[in-house]
Amino acid sequence: MTEDTPTRYKLVLEYDGTSFCGWQRQRDHPSVQETLENALFALTGESPVVAASGRTDSGVHALGQVVSFDLLRSFPVYKLRDGLNFHLRRSSEDGAAICVTAAAAVHPDFHARFSATQREYLYRIVNRRAHLVFDRHRAWLVPQPLDATAMHDAAQVLVGQHDFSSFRAAECQARSPVKTLDSLSVQRVGEEVIIEVKARSFLHHQVRNIVGTLKTVGLGKWTVGDVKRVLAARDRRAGGMTAPAAGLYFVQTRYDGVKGVPSGPK
Repeated sequence: MTEDTPTRYKLVLEYDGTSFCGWQRQRDHPSVQETLENALFALTGESPVVAASGRTDSGVHALGQVVSFDLLRSFPVYKLRDGLNFHLRRSSEDGAAICVTAAAAVHPDFHARFSATQREYLYRIVNRRAHLVFDRHRAWLVPQPLDATAMHDAAQVLVGQHDFSSFRAAECQARSPVKTLDSLSVQRVGEEVIIEVKARSFLHHQVRNIVGTLKTVGLGKWTVGDVKRVLAARDRRAGGMTAPAAGLYFVQTRYDGVKGVPSGPK
């Protein structure tokens, strides 16, 4: 690379979304994107626009969010990672809301969002009577008993390609409600019910609306047949509630077969 040729970088982030309005910049509220871009300016003196593999909503967390951007000045990746973490700690009230876990220089054609071949989300339900202390902003407390096996069986109705209008937020800007879920699983781990879903892309609030519907199944109020009915209705009013943002985590992005990026997670 010459001095006039920008270098494209890829970062993997984890963040606690509690105090942010989401990934995307907002005029009057702090966002993950703004906080990261401010740290980049403080470190490099440059103001790149950072693209994310998934635009998480307010209160949603990330374990492996992937972002990409260009810098005119080349940086050793370990200095980029450590320098950004220094400035991110200084910019956060609690000093630990966002962390860069990995950094790499990648092919100029790589784009965190458009190069993605699969995204994975996880949703945590804590199924107990007692209120949450440590997880009060990181999980959904459901005090009534849930049947995780029934939830998993009903979830299989949604795997594959479908019109997901019944699970789509009114403000969703996607051109089509048709999406393909590669997998959707529900399992109980102690007092937690864990829902994991993988797809190339998702509609706005799709995962949270699916979780809300599966919760109704877990309570014994709906069956597999009801989930089929909801899906066929193609009407958001037919579905279950929208699960709270606090339980949702962006887990990772895959870039299988993308030039200059290793296959596999992140």
